[in-house]
Amino acid sequence: MARPVRARRLTDEEGQRLQAIARRGKHGAIRVRRALIIMASASGTPVPAIARLVAADEDTVRGVIHRFNEIGLDALDPRWAGGRPRLISSDDEVFAVATARTRPERLGQPFTHWSLRKLAAYLADNPDRTVTIGRERLRQLLHHHRISFPRTRTWKESTDPDKNRKLDRIEYLTGTCPNRCFAFDQFGPLLKRPGFVRAAPTQTGTTRTRQPSAPPTLQRQGRR
Repeated sequence: MARPVRARRLTDEEGQRLQAIARRGKHGAIRVRRALIIMASASGTPVPAIARLVAADEDTVRGVIHRFNEIGLDALDPRWAGGRPRLISSDDEVFAVATARTRPERLGQPFTHWSLRKLAAYLADNPDRTVTIGRERLRQLLHHHRISFPRTRTWKESTDPDKNRKLDRIEYLTGTCPNRCFAFDQFGPLLKRPGFVRAAPTQTGTTRTRQPSAPPTLQRQGRR
């Protein structure tokens, strides 16, 4: 038969410290519950009764008792695990940000602007460097680097054969010349908007027509 799990004998200093934590209750719920587990086990209370007392699982109670027997009162502070391991590295994040800042046309994509869905699909199917990342994590990453995508709109593509060369020049100037100033010497297209036009007065002048007056109201005669 296996020997029941029980905390070792407490010293006077350990007992006073555990009582202070359990009575004051100002050290966090986890520390208070662990202090109660250790004191109850040291006094001879079995594990099932302690589990009902602190509303915890029996395996949790046994783990706290074993931890106390190994390292003492340091068992009051749990050592949480680091959490789920990262799925992407820092280099993958840098690659995703650089891809988001590159025009899709340069990467052979049949569209002109990125979206979260398109960018995540491109990173997942990229033969050079595959980066598997969800849309929400990608949105947080782009928001951290202050990158946002415009909403999809309809527009006409430019027929200028030097379009890419001019765009490269603009990107070079905006990236290397902080004190830049752009001057445009071409007049833009005019918009045809309907305007208000006053009619010319006639020789005979304007004639005014009076609206017919409303019929008189009938007054009710009171009883005599």
